[in-house]
This record gives sequence, structure tokens and C-alpha cells, in this order.
Amino acid sequence: MSKINHIVFDIGKVLIHYDPHIPYSRLIPDDAERAWFFENVCTHDWNLEQDRGRTWADAEALLLENHPDREEHIRAFRKHWHEMVSHSYDDSVAILKGLIDSGHDVTMLTNFASDTFLEAQKMYPFLTLSRGVTVSGDVGLIKPDVAIYKLHAETFGLDPKTSIFIDDSIANVEGAKEAGWQAVHFTGAEKLKADLAEYGIKV
Repeated sequence: MSKINHIVFDIGKVLIHYDPHIPYSRLIPDDAERAWFFENVCTHDWNLEQDRGRTWADAEALLLENHPDREEHIRAFRKHWHEMVSHSYDDSVAILKGLIDSGHDVTMLTNFASDTFLEAQKMYPFLTLSRGVTVSGDVGLIKPDVAIYKLHAETFGLDPKTSIFIDDSIANVEGAKEAGWQAVHFTGAEKLKADLAEYGIKV
């Protein structure tokens, strides 16, 4: 293991919760209908393109062509987005703050639409504490594309070999490793503490 000089956090499901079912359980109470809606209309892949930089107006227009009867529910995704990020993971946030306060160099790398990320920073001010953030929607690249890890390293002057990345997605962890980074799979704060300790990072 290389000595770690830089720590890079993912955000969604590492520092803040994300679940589109939160507002839609109210908007579409029937479980089967709601499951159909997410599998066929506002799908994960559709939402990911906003993370890549597509505007919400274009995203909504695309779906309305094929599902004009679902306009209210389609537009509700952006309208009620703030409900989807319902709370922070305080134990993970404590780790983030502790690392920054103890002098570690910390940045963030996230798949996030540009506008909703700005809203998230207002909702959760700790998202402004690190040295900087690469937001996929701002750069037109998404994890696990190796290019976004390379761009992040270039932007913040990181040596991949001495950088460690923390993400809840195995695919994103593997993407970081492919880019030459150290990386750990996030499943909870206690495991993260143990993983960081193995790299000589005390929290």
C-alpha cells in the first residue's frame, strides 16, 4: 500500500441519503405502479443523463413524447428532488470533518446534476468544506468512466497512487482502481474507519 496523501469522497449514499421513492410513495401510492414508473419512465439510466449534464427541460421533454399522460409524475422528479435527499449520514460526515480538521487533504467526486448539487450544498453546508468537488454534471463525465477520475486528479493535483477514493458503488470503486487510485467500498462509517486505518489514516 502506498502512503495516502489525498482522500476523495463520493457524496450520495456516503454522506447524504438518496431515495426517489420518498416523494413518489406519496405521489404514486401503489407499489406495483410506482415500480413500473421507475422501470419504464423515470428510470435510473434516464436520471443518470442529468448527472452527465443533460438539462431537466430536455430530460422531461424526452419522456413526455412517449408518456404525455404522465406529465405530473415526470415533472415531479425535479420538483420534489429535495425530498429525495432527506438526511445526512452524520457518522460519515463526522469522519469527513475529522479528516479535514486534522489536516488531511480532502476532495469530493460525485455523479450529480449541476443544479441539484448547488441545492444540496445549501441543504448540507458540509458539502462545501473540502478543498473542492468534481461534479459530473459540470464536466460532462460520469463515474465509473476512467476519464472523470483522471480529470479530478489533474484538477486538484493528485497523484493517483497516493489517493484513496470512497464510494458506495462497487463499479465506481473499480473505476477508480482502473485509474490507478487506491479505493474502498463504503458500506458504513465503522467499516470506513477500519478501511482508512489499514492505510494508516486515523479518524
